[in-house]
Amino acid sequence: MATETIELELDTYRRELTGYCYRMLGSGFEAEDAVQETMVRAWRNIDRFEGRSALRSWLYRIAHNVCLDMLQGPQRRARPMDLSPSSAADAALGQHLPENTWITPIADTSVLPDGDPADVAAARDTIRLAFVAALQHLPPKQRAVLILCEVLRWQATEVAELLETTVASVNSALQRARATLEALDLEESRIEAGPEQHELLQRYVDAFERYDIESLVALIHDDATFCMPPFALWIRGAEQVGAFMLGTGIGCRGSRTVVGPMVNGAPSYGSYKPAGPGRWAPWSFTVLETAGGKITGIHNFLDVANFERFGLPPHIEA
Repeated sequence: MATETIELELDTYRRELTGYCYRMLGSGFEAEDAVQETMVRAWRNIDRFEGRSALRSWLYRIAHNVCLDMLQGPQRRARPMDLSPSSAADAALGQHLPENTWITPIADTSVLPDGDPADVAAARDTIRLAFVAALQHLPPKQRAVLILCEVLRWQATEVAELLETTVASVNSALQRARATLEALDLEESRIEAGPEQHELLQRYVDAFERYDIESLVALIHDDATFCMPPFALWIRGAEQVGAFMLGTGIGCRGSRTVVGPMVNGAPSYGSYKPAGPGRWAPWSFTVLETAGGKITGIHNFLDVANFERFGLPPHIEA
């Protein structure tokens, strides 16, 4: 098989493999690294593979093993809401926690399939930040079984072959994984997708740029969550968000925004702080979750590497 043909064959599966690795690892950066390593290993061992019908499962086996190698450490990634109770708006931010503490975002286009809108909507639900964080509560085997069976709709026999175990073991792991996720009550974190999302985003960023906190708070659900990884601090509720913006967060005044891509099933934007006359520098990549015409989750990722990763400009000039 010609080199070019092999590369095209392998690349066909990059998006779905990225989705699998992201759900396993909880990190957009690590998922992309894992898939790249998968492709390298597949390329090096392509002479051992025969027949297109098994290529997908062969690549998944490689990707799964790469993920296991990357999951050797004890730390599970999480959202601030998974680590501590909410704080008051005037609480101290505290120290930065390391990057490997946090669930990090990923673009919808990197992981979601093309095709039937119903299939795309179902897949979008399995990359929302709360669901990916919940998966991290599962041991790696249960996590893999749940993703393969519930998200990717593999048969138990296929999963057993991939994981080199029995169908009975797969079914047992799936039952335990389902019980864990049910206990986490993910129904409360459902988010919506559609044109209304984008209109709400525009209204939110307009109020934010004008620093009209009254209008901004009116768009936020009474029980919304607001967080800022790498800080562990998070707050709950529209009034608390408003108080934070007028207190600790007052440095956001005068920011400019650039709308980003759909990320984890939700709209995003980049915020740029004033950095001198006629110049704004990146500081926060924000993912906004919505439901019922209100903002329900405000995830501010302060790692500026996200700006390049999601195609946002490195700075803004007047």
